[in-house]
Amino acid sequence: MVDSLLALGATKSFGVPGESYLAVLDALHDTAGKLDYVLCRNEGGAAFMAAAYGKLTRRPGICFVTRGPGATNASIGVHTALQDSAPMLLFVGQVGTDMKGREAFQEVDYRAAFGALAKWAVEIDDVDRIPEILSRAWTMAVSGRPGPVVIALPEDMLTARTTVEPLRGPVQVHEPAPAERPLRALRAYLTTARRPVILLGGCNWEDQGTAPIQRFAEASDIPVVAVFRYQDQFDNHSPVFCGEAGVGMSPAVRTLLRDADVILAINNRFGENSTEGYTLLSVPEPAQTLIHVHASDLELGKVYRPALAIQAGPNAFARALGELAPVQGGWADWRASARQAYEAGFDLPDLPSPVDMGKVCAHLRDTLPEDAILTNGAGNFAVWPGKFFRYGPRARLLGPQSGAMGYGLPAAIAARLVHPTRTVVCFAGDGDFQMNCAELATALQADAQPIILLINNGIYGTIRAHQERHYPERVHGTTMSRNPDFVTLAQAYGLHAERVQHTSEFAAAFARARASRTGALLDLAISPEAITPRQTLSQMRQQALAAKETTS
Repeated sequence: MVDSLLALGATKSFGVPGESYLAVLDALHDTAGKLDYVLCRNEGGAAFMAAAYGKLTRRPGICFVTRGPGATNASIGVHTALQDSAPMLLFVGQVGTDMKGREAFQEVDYRAAFGALAKWAVEIDDVDRIPEILSRAWTMAVSGRPGPVVIALPEDMLTARTTVEPLRGPVQVHEPAPAERPLRALRAYLTTARRPVILLGGCNWEDQGTAPIQRFAEASDIPVVAVFRYQDQFDNHSPVFCGEAGVGMSPAVRTLLRDADVILAINNRFGENSTEGYTLLSVPEPAQTLIHVHASDLELGKVYRPALAIQAGPNAFARALGELAPVQGGWADWRASARQAYEAGFDLPDLPSPVDMGKVCAHLRDTLPEDAILTNGAGNFAVWPGKFFRYGPRARLLGPQSGAMGYGLPAAIAARLVHPTRTVVCFAGDGDFQMNCAELATALQADAQPIILLINNGIYGTIRAHQERHYPERVHGTTMSRNPDFVTLAQAYGLHAERVQHTSEFAAAFARARASRTGALLDLAISPEAITPRQTLSQMRQQALAAKETTS
């Protein structure tokens, strides 16, 4: 099995050891430097690393976990990879075939447990079928709409003998390219448009894969919007880039999508967040003329009925679009207005907090290298890397479309393993960080330490905001009153760590963090009042109380 993974192109794996796959660990003993096993502290963290690795590299992130509790712990990473459309292989140790169906120790039916979370869930009962099933799993993970595949490995199968040869290499899957006829139809729709928009997403873009789209959009003066947490896939400095359609969608982006008459949607799956809860486009017949391009036929027409459906890989389609003659229309003011609103979105008032995250992000925009990688988990703090950083063509953002807390630190570790010389900055809330803070040990052991900006406000901010909006003055279960000393905790793991008490201290502290060879954690003093960039917690509460009085 390990020889086949090497032939397929696997170079990194993440996991927590278990007796159910000892034979695999034994085989990995001899692959150091070729197929490394990154020892993690929790299966959820390991699965997040594999999901982020797949998202960043376009090759399946490999994760090994033991049966039962190990597999269920890892399920959060499988769900994240699914919603991110990231290629991933989760290998799960399984009870011996002679014990199946008896609810043996830690036994789980993985086909049933992961059937709706993965592209495919399979169990290898026959050692002779290892190459066949691994080839199919790898190919399925990277083709069509990429995603996770779960493979259960019974203990006795792993120690059985076989004369079957391992795989010699991966199946070369070439993206389907668009035919000439739909391209002519696409151009005809754009030619007659008055308010066109390009909406793009997905994580399986080649390096500079969207560059032809950028050339076409700039030559045609068409505004471009990225879907939730994929704004790094298009050069934000381009005059046609107009923002991200996601959680906390700006009024300008909302208006742009709602009022568009033609939407060219490329490689996106029309999730809840990019459609404002499926309200910006009517289900199933949108008022806008929709052109949907996707590599998977299962995505075309899944939610919305497009006027034109094109089954094509994102990179192949981008190349074809880049060869089309630009279209010209009377929408220059439409694009310029949207871009102006995007630029204005970076202007913020002073925030009521000891450390002002608006000014922190302004400093990062000015000082981070152009190939920086930013990561985040889930929480109100994610607005900062999501809305207040401009991603150039070499910068990357790793954030979970699934809204999974605890993703940021494991993703940052995976990013450092893939790109050890690049600056990797993890944004984490204090609640988010504590979901997987034990993976600091993984970072040190693997020599893959990021810089962690801990946005520490003592609350579960997103849920507190919902409480204040819907149940004002009835706060319960969202205040963390016994957090650890995060500086001491990080230092105990071996990282450089500092508490930043005021905005004026951040620049020097961040310089020291970048200079550290052990990675760093900066514990930022953030007031709960600064819950969003433009509305305080008190303002939310007062607004909710006023609305309550009006309705009563």
